[in-house]
Amino acid sequence: MSNKASDLAGPGISTYEEVSKVLPTDYTALLSPMKRMEALYAVKEFIEKGLAEELNLQMVQVPLIVSKDSGVNDYLDRDGSRTPVEFPAGLGLEKRIEAQVVQAATKWKRMALAQFDCEPGKGINTDMRAVRKDYFLDHDHSSYVDQWDWEKRITDADRNLDYLKSTVKKIWKVLRGAGMMARERFPELRDPRFPEFPEELEFFHAEEILEMYPDLPRKQRETKLIQEHPAVFIIGIGWVLNDGYPHEMRAADYDDWVTPTIERNGELMHGLNGDILVWNPVTKRRHELSSMGVRVTKETLKQQLEISGQNDFLELPYHQAILNDEIPLSIGGGIGQARTYMYLLRTAHLGEVTVSIWPDQLKKICSEKNIHVLE
Repeated sequence: MSNKASDLAGPGISTYEEVSKVLPTDYTALLSPMKRMEALYAVKEFIEKGLAEELNLQMVQVPLIVSKDSGVNDYLDRDGSRTPVEFPAGLGLEKRIEAQVVQAATKWKRMALAQFDCEPGKGINTDMRAVRKDYFLDHDHSSYVDQWDWEKRITDADRNLDYLKSTVKKIWKVLRGAGMMARERFPELRDPRFPEFPEELEFFHAEEILEMYPDLPRKQRETKLIQEHPAVFIIGIGWVLNDGYPHEMRAADYDDWVTPTIERNGELMHGLNGDILVWNPVTKRRHELSSMGVRVTKETLKQQLEISGQNDFLELPYHQAILNDEIPLSIGGGIGQARTYMYLLRTAHLGEVTVSIWPDQLKKICSEKNIHVLE
């Protein structure tokens, strides 16, 4: 059970000895660095146009920095273990602005729906850049993060599991379509070692996965699942499951993980959120592409903050805006750009599709395995 507890808060800390074990030993990049950039930007354009068409989204500008006092920054996990970069801004001010580099634009996007006057059924997409300093840097975690952070206004009638699933299917259609396009334009990607991208996603509730693998911690449950089902959406991340643990810790003030959505054998399953995970045939590991969900109402916000012991958040401007019905109901999520490029372009490391900082010991391991990261 101690393994289950330690596996809750996202990436966690590993060792580079372990990273060396999981990186492939027979790797050769399918595309040269320049060709890979050409393919990457083709994929980027395809996905941004596809999301606009499928979800009715408009690309908008997005902040890199926000005010600390606004409560808009994303703390990623409810335990507050991953904190943002902070600095004073505004030279010459009597009291400088306490600023933070965003970790994600999750909360800002929901407020922006009102700023951009989005009607129900319409939304925004962003080319978000963020810094997450509290990550262990390995082959699929970087301190520099790029996402398509999107948000769409909905009505109260849309706050249900069917609407969530329909949205997820549209997103998968776009991501898979981008992969198929890349295979056509860049024949080198049609490597017989790697299967076609799965046509359909399969949906599983976190409680169902726990029933399938009751003794395994979360990441191992996910790995077992996607070895048999190579593209899945896991529903209900944040609510405490029958073993006394949530599938994963999830922030209490954006996704709704408390609402009952499924009843089976007299028991309720909770959550209007989830993650898209795929089996990566290059790294032969679980590979998360997106977290998303229907956003909290003022009632579920209060419930979730009570559960997480964060009632003090209710005094912050963002949370007050939800309580006072100043922010629209919405659904939204983040799709990891580098993670998506890595999966669709069949690379072994994030550093092959994005430029970031990497520790020397990781670069040495990668070089020995014929993996060449960009710097």
